[in-house]
Amino acid sequence: MPAKSLRDLDLIPPELARTLDGLLRERLRRSPDAVAYRDYNTQHKNWRDYTWAQIDRQVARWQAALTNADLQSGDTVALMVRNSIEWIIFDQAAIGLGLVVVPLYMVDRAENAAYVMRDAGVKLLFLEDIKQWRTFTALPVAPSALSELRRVVCRGPLSNEMDDARLIQAQHFLPDEGGATQHLDAAPAALATIIYTSGTTGRPKGVMLSHNNILSNAYGALQNKPTYPDDVLLSFLPLSHTLERTAYYGAMMAGATIAFARSVNTLGEDLQAIRPTELVSVPRVFERIRAAINDKLARGPGFRRRLFDLTVAIGYSRFEHEQGRARWQASHLLWPLLDRLVAKPVRQRFGGRLRNAVSGGAALSPEVARTFLGLGIPLLQGYGLTETSPVVCSNTARENLPASIGKPIPGVEIKIGEQDVLLVKGPNVMLGYWNNPDATAAVLSSDGWLNTGDKARVDSDGYIFITGRLKEIIVLSNGEKVPPVDMEAAVLRDPLFEQVLLVGEGQPYLGLLAVLNGEHWAALAGIQDCEPKIGRRGVANRREADLVLARVAPQIAEFPGYAKIRRVALIAEPWTVDNGMLTPTLKLKRAQILERHRAEVEALYSGHD
Repeated sequence: MPAKSLRDLDLIPPELARTLDGLLRERLRRSPDAVAYRDYNTQHKNWRDYTWAQIDRQVARWQAALTNADLQSGDTVALMVRNSIEWIIFDQAAIGLGLVVVPLYMVDRAENAAYVMRDAGVKLLFLEDIKQWRTFTALPVAPSALSELRRVVCRGPLSNEMDDARLIQAQHFLPDEGGATQHLDAAPAALATIIYTSGTTGRPKGVMLSHNNILSNAYGALQNKPTYPDDVLLSFLPLSHTLERTAYYGAMMAGATIAFARSVNTLGEDLQAIRPTELVSVPRVFERIRAAINDKLARGPGFRRRLFDLTVAIGYSRFEHEQGRARWQASHLLWPLLDRLVAKPVRQRFGGRLRNAVSGGAALSPEVARTFLGLGIPLLQGYGLTETSPVVCSNTARENLPASIGKPIPGVEIKIGEQDVLLVKGPNVMLGYWNNPDATAAVLSSDGWLNTGDKARVDSDGYIFITGRLKEIIVLSNGEKVPPVDMEAAVLRDPLFEQVLLVGEGQPYLGLLAVLNGEHWAALAGIQDCEPKIGRRGVANRREADLVLARVAPQIAEFPGYAKIRRVALIAEPWTVDNGMLTPTLKLKRAQILERHRAEVEALYSGHD
């Protein structure tokens, strides 16, 4: 792509937008006929573009409907629909009326969503389809949890058997015309949204974010990762995830286009169709792409593996040279050939135009980063929390140290507190937790410093490194401390493992709960004369354990000697959102997993020496 300069930017500063709906108003004034969003039309099987002016007219229709629903400024409204222009339109319409938006995850369990609606006092709910409403009404707590709901708007068709006066289909809820778009002149510090954390350690907490929290964060992030009016972002992380939602506001702030991916299953096709210039994702997506590449290489002739490894090694050496951390090497002269044979075909799988690929939401393995950077894919790791709107820091194209989470974005301060915890301060820090002053006081000091709960260090160049989590440290019986997340990420580099959880609190050694990839296990077990079907399993027998632990050992070789996994239990049923073992953002619910597999954990330590 042609080189960009600061003159090509068209950023709307927070002080001009003032509010999130003011952001749309200013974007409409600047570029009404530019393409704002691209969505897939399932009926005609093609991609359709929507301009800012078209979006504004639809926002006005929704505002007219919401006004007729007798909602008052400050009321809470929720939406549980897939990423789409309707998500954006509903959000903008509600915020423009002074309503407080509560996003819900499409994949969340009904019990969690019902808790959120009750806690937030939601008055109106926008759903994708009637199936979701059936799951809510089937809950024993439904009468009390849904008692404040006055209206339930369903994007899809209704069923005749649903007898609830609150239900209405969106096409009947919306008037034909909406008139002029309304913009409540709210203060930038006013509450705009309540975003509930994913709840890995208990009930979700409602994070209160103001207009300025989000606007300032989107603006700061755009200083580190410039976005231009001709950029195209492919949206596939749920918009209920704070990272994706702030990215949507950032795209509006920059005048860029967002295309909504159809699904994770069609992501490869959508990348080819949309050819995005920017991509925001969580590490697991990049990890799976790398695992698929490795799997394909393992099935092919050995020279392909060697050629791929050589390409990554030389490509990464060039990257380090460009970053000013390494000298030029004669081997770099091979790059044009290796790029044409190996690296460019991989980049084409992302559409061939990717200028920025951002990874956030969890730690990115340095090996995964090395692979993509070595192939010429500009992968940037960042760090943030829902409580910080969410971006705290990130790497940039010119200052990219993959093992780090980068440096603070403009406007954000950090410092290292007691127990090496990372503290954050800035206009992006939340107002507090909804209806939970005790939880707010536990993490937010009187002078505005937020305790992230993550341990960190800062090197002499200002790069930040996360070193662990205060509440996620396994302390062995000998007093040695082990960071489980780091070791789990290391084990997951082997495609044999789908999911793993490290155990060993108060025990003399570490154990592992492992969900295996059925295909890989069947191939391995067949060679070693073990049972190929995982079925209902528990603690692995000696032969199985030897096979699995032999695969674990090289992945954790860089960890201290005391951090050795000695026993393993094979788990037949994967951990999912539906069975309550994962959060909607696909993080492990450690307490729930340990409770469900208490017998397996106890067996790992029965009769130990």
